[in-house]
Amino acid sequence: MNEGLIPRRYAKALYKVAVERGDADLLYAVMNRLNDACAAQPSLAAVVANPFVSVKDKSGLVTTAAGEGSDNPTFADFIKLLAANRRLDMIFAIAREYSALYRQEKGIYKVDVVSAAPLSDNDEKRLKDLIEKNLQGGTMEYSSRVNPDLIGGFTVTIDNRKLDASVSNELKQLRVNLLK
Repeated sequence: MNEGLIPRRYAKALYKVAVERGDADLLYAVMNRLNDACAAQPSLAAVVANPFVSVKDKSGLVTTAAGEGSDNPTFADFIKLLAANRRLDMIFAIAREYSALYRQEKGIYKVDVVSAAPLSDNDEKRLKDLIEKNLQGGTMEYSSRVNPDLIGGFTVTIDNRKLDASVSNELKQLRVNLLK
């Protein structure tokens, strides 16, 4: 069975139950913390997938990684369900799917801006306003960071779409055109 299909099904079921119980917003925060924990410590997923680590230890590790809100009954029940079905190793994939589903249902776009140098407050506000106009009434989760490798300019990623207005991209395109 498709590895992406199983987490998606669990995420949909969890979202449905969370909406019924009024816990969807809280679980979104919990799932985002799990996503962040997995991104910060990639070995975390390997430990949870390790068959030699006990289910109790795995559950405790996931609960600790989830942080505040992990004592929520809906989340606790979900972890027990995953443990009973031997799917605890999929918790991080499920967390990603849940977050994506929640954002889709709520009209939230994940926006990541990477610039070659720190943006001034005025420039960042103008960029945010411009992006917001193009979201057609949706809201955004905005994050920004600096990457000097861009040489100049910036990139904007909205969900899976990317606008690359960086000097490094222009140089790359110039190189490709010259080689033709």
